[in-house]
This record gives sequence, C-alpha cells and structure tokens, in this order.
Amino acid sequence: MGHEENPAAKHTSPFEAIRRVNDDGTEYWSARNLAKILGYKEWRNFTTAIQKAKEACEGSGQGVSDHFVDVNKMVQLGSGAQRRTEDYHLSRYACYLIVQNADPSKPIVALGQTYFAVQTRRQELADELVALPEDQKRLVLRSEMAIFNNQLTEAAQRAGVIKAKDFAIFQDHGYMGLYGGLRAKDIHMHKGLNKNQEILDYMGSEELADNIFRAAQTDAKLRREKITGKEQANRTHHEVGRKVRQTIKELGGTMPEDLPTPEESIQQLQQKEQKQLKRGPQLSMFDEPAQAED
Repeated sequence: MGHEENPAAKHTSPFEAIRRVNDDGTEYWSARNLAKILGYKEWRNFTTAIQKAKEACEGSGQGVSDHFVDVNKMVQLGSGAQRRTEDYHLSRYACYLIVQNADPSKPIVALGQTYFAVQTRRQELADELVALPEDQKRLVLRSEMAIFNNQLTEAAQRAGVIKAKDFAIFQDHGYMGLYGGLRAKDIHMHKGLNKNQEILDYMGSEELADNIFRAAQTDAKLRREKITGKEQANRTHHEVGRKVRQTIKELGGTMPEDLPTPEESIQQLQQKEQKQLKRGPQLSMFDEPAQAED
C-alpha cells in the first residue's frame, strides 16, 4: 500500500513536514522521524518518552493501539544487507503526548509541544463541530467566516486593495475562482436573495467551510509571498478559489453553487437561539418530572 507524502513548503513546520497520509486519508507520523526532529541520537533514549506517552494515553481512557501502531521498517546496512527495525506510526494525539514527555532540555521539544498542542486542539474543535446539528454548525462557521474575512481584508489592504470598490472586485475574483466564474451578484441571484440579504448569511455549513478555506488560504498566500498591487492580489484570490474548487471536484464533492440554500438566515437562527435562552430549559413530553426530595 502506497503512502502520500505531505509536501513541505518553504515555511512549513518541521513537524508538519514529516507528516504522512495513508491511502485512506489517515495522517500519521513515524516515531523514528519524530525522534530525529526532536534531536534524539539514540532510539533507546526516545523509547522512554514513547513508553511514558503510552501510559498517559491509557490513563486518559484512549486505546493505546489506536494511537501507537507498531510497524517494522527495513533499513539498508553498509554491507548491503537489510535489518528489520522497530518503529511506530503515531497519531497527532500520540505525538502530543510524546513531546510532553520528551527531554525538555532539547530546544525543539518546546516547539513541538506548542505545535502539537495547537493542532490537537484544532482537531478536537473539528470533532466537536461534526457532532453539532446543522443550524449550530452554520452559526459557528458564520462567525469564523467573519474573522477570516477581516484578516483577508487586512492582507488585501497591505497588498494595495484600499478602496471599497477595489475590495468588491477583489472579492469577486475569489468567488469567480470558487464558483466557476460566478460573481457575487450572480451567486446572489442564484440563491434567489433580495437586495438586502447577504450571501454568507444564506450558506449551509459545507458552503461556509469552502469559503473559509478560500479566505484563509488567500490571506496566507498574500502575506507569505508579500504580494503587492491590486491586479496581482486579484489574480491570487482567483487562483486560490479555483484550486479550492478543483480540490472539491477531485474529492467528489458538490460544487458550492449546487449546494442547497437554507431557508432561514443566520439572523433568524440567532433570534431563535436568543428566544430559547430566554425561555430556559424546557421539559418535553418524554421527560420525567423531578421527584421532590425528602
């Protein structure tokens, strides 16, 4: 079974650079590679951190074998012979536990602790989001979209997109890339919205996620490559949008313009939430009334 290597960009974290992905899409890290990154010269010294991490994993109620997968690797010796050596395929959580138990005197260990702590929390948030009903997902993602749009606005301004008209054109280029040539006004009409209704307020969670990815990657590219000039910024936004669309297609996903438009706006969902909060918890017909204490 083949493995897909994660391409390491110029500014990629060393821990991200050694991340690998199985054919089924599952990510993992080789314990041998992680040991090298963390500065361990002797494998036997690193196994101490692995053992402590396994104990911590078991103590947290997680299945050790789910996060530490025993694998054997054939290593070429100087004589031309091969030797089977021990290795593990580690989950992100396993890496987090290992760096928490690694030698703190090694400078890169602190970097690893920060990296895997942040990334593990991101995964936890993603898992929590999956468990939410669609309306709740929309509310969460719409708030995130506002944050990423603010960051994108700042990056665009640095690139030279200053006037409101120029920014509208800049945004159109991102939409055209992602929506197969549709501008904001075309998407507005496609969704059957009236003049005062915002496109983003009538997107489902999947469509919002597509647009968050577009905005986040455009923001990162503008800053990373120090792009300047309105035309170059517009081309960048269009290119990122087009590549996000291409990825959706390659994964067999639904194009954003073909996703269903929710009947209720974000504002309507927020109003419902506020009303429910004011009413407080309600007893349903299936709930047992609380028994009075003696």
